[in-house]
Amino acid sequence: MSTYVVGDIQGCLKPLKCLLKEVDFNPEKDVLWSAGDIVNRGPKCLKTLRFLYRMRKSLVMVLGNHDLHLLAVAAGVRTPSRSDTLDKILKAPDRDKLLKWLVKQPLIHHEHDHTLVHAGIPPQWSLKDALRYGNEVHQVLNSPQCVDFFKHMYGNEPAVWSEDLRGMERLRVITNYLTRMRFCDKHGVLDLESKGATPNTNRPLQGPKTVSPWFSHPKRKTAKDRIVFGHWASIQGHTNSLNAIGLDTGCVWGGYMSLYNLETGQLRSCDCK
Repeated sequence: MSTYVVGDIQGCLKPLKCLLKEVDFNPEKDVLWSAGDIVNRGPKCLKTLRFLYRMRKSLVMVLGNHDLHLLAVAAGVRTPSRSDTLDKILKAPDRDKLLKWLVKQPLIHHEHDHTLVHAGIPPQWSLKDALRYGNEVHQVLNSPQCVDFFKHMYGNEPAVWSEDLRGMERLRVITNYLTRMRFCDKHGVLDLESKGATPNTNRPLQGPKTVSPWFSHPKRKTAKDRIVFGHWASIQGHTNSLNAIGLDTGCVWGGYMSLYNLETGQLRSCDCK
């Protein structure tokens, strides 16, 4: 039995199939972990969603920001953006079955001494904190409050966590940390505007004056925990940390898809389109 972790798929089904074939993936004994963002921007979003749904008994996945966006659009509380490639899912005869399954997926998963999350864990949270807070959002997603959550999910504020936060503001900052975070300061104050490999220093920051990649803060509480994540294509998986394993290598943007063997640490890639 082997456990493989794939970075952001985003509707790029061909390279995913290529990688699974390359490692001779056997759904009867092997398990695939997905770091989220299985849909959007890419060409085969509906086929990708159906493919993963069919192999759901051999799949562990966490939700990414694009997956949550799909659910919000499907719930009728968000208008699709011009760059979205979600139409075929939204018009599919089996959309309700697929989306009912998708919304049940967690935001964070811990197993085999590894933690799977789409974006990351902020410096001020322990692994125990992250799992507990992620579960708060998961519970709301699977409750009658789900649509209300989608209505309030978008936005960059609050920019930092406080245990005193309540309601939708609390859920929003948890979601932003786990599915959107790239840069923050040592206290976890978010910079959600910068999306490249380095922060945008040509604009005034409302929050932190000095931000770094979330995984680079030496005193972060999860520094000794092995974290596998996606979301950040521009760093091409480079973290300079043995315990922060970045797997979004920009397949949908002309890069390649990465597949990581949890047991051996072997990394494979495929750039077929």
